[in-house]
Amino acid sequence: MGARVIDGKAFAAGVVTRVAAHVARLAEERGLVPGLAVVLVGDDPASRVYVKNKAARTVEAGMRSFEHRLPADTPADVLMALVARLNADPAVHGILVQLPLPAHIDADAVIDAIDPAKDVDGFHVQNAGKLAVGQRALVPCTPLGCLMLLRDLHGSLAGMEAVVIGRSNIVGKPMAQLLLAESCTVTVAHSRTRDLSAVVRRADIVVAAVGRPGMVRGDWIRPGATVIDVGINRVAGPDGKGVLVGDVDFASAAAVAGAITPVPGGVGPMTIACLLANTLTAACRAEGLPAPEGLTA
Repeated sequence: MGARVIDGKAFAAGVVTRVAAHVARLAEERGLVPGLAVVLVGDDPASRVYVKNKAARTVEAGMRSFEHRLPADTPADVLMALVARLNADPAVHGILVQLPLPAHIDADAVIDAIDPAKDVDGFHVQNAGKLAVGQRALVPCTPLGCLMLLRDLHGSLAGMEAVVIGRSNIVGKPMAQLLLAESCTVTVAHSRTRDLSAVVRRADIVVAAVGRPGMVRGDWIRPGATVIDVGINRVAGPDGKGVLVGDVDFASAAAVAGAITPVPGGVGPMTIACLLANTLTAACRAEGLPAPEGLTA
């Protein structure tokens, strides 16, 4: 019997519906409309698509969308001045500077310049530090989306053994912190882990976020385990055209796992949904209101 395929697209649609309902109540009861500012520097095709999608979803959820598109040769101080203006703008509750940035701009410096209370990407060192010590923080969108899918599938994650493959600041490290907060036993593995397949085979939960297409095979997976595939890799298909695949070899893993996310249609749609959820959370906290239940870590 094959694994249950987790429909991230459908779950993400449900998250957006909940966000939109809460936004509508805020607007009606308090006159508060959350606002998300997205800054794009340069003309990277993939980034352009991401920004367009984010803006469209923001408006669909009833929020204000503020787009700022700057040329690739924009000086760093001009970008920093824009970030400072957005920090000071009470209509803007969330700020996202689309990565990657042109080589002449220090991305870490830009992220550090964003008000942590408006850092809906969850990348600021203050938010990362608060997550690490168990304080309230804005959490990176992709790990938050993974956590939502896991909670929906399992309810309580307490006592489960989890292996996170990948140690990036964007996915691997925050994912491990979130799972620790759920009382999982967590191992962070990576490309230099000795006998990686044996480490993965121990896990009740496998989160693959290493950026290597098809790296995790079915014989690495413990029977019945839950596999969350964060990888998005474009490879040549049988007809020579590019296709998207994950970090997990889906066919072999699905034959063993209890549940698995596909690529595309798994974790990917959750990222924008959680960006909207984070913007709503930031707006609520700015007004001293409780964050909406079920949409935060």
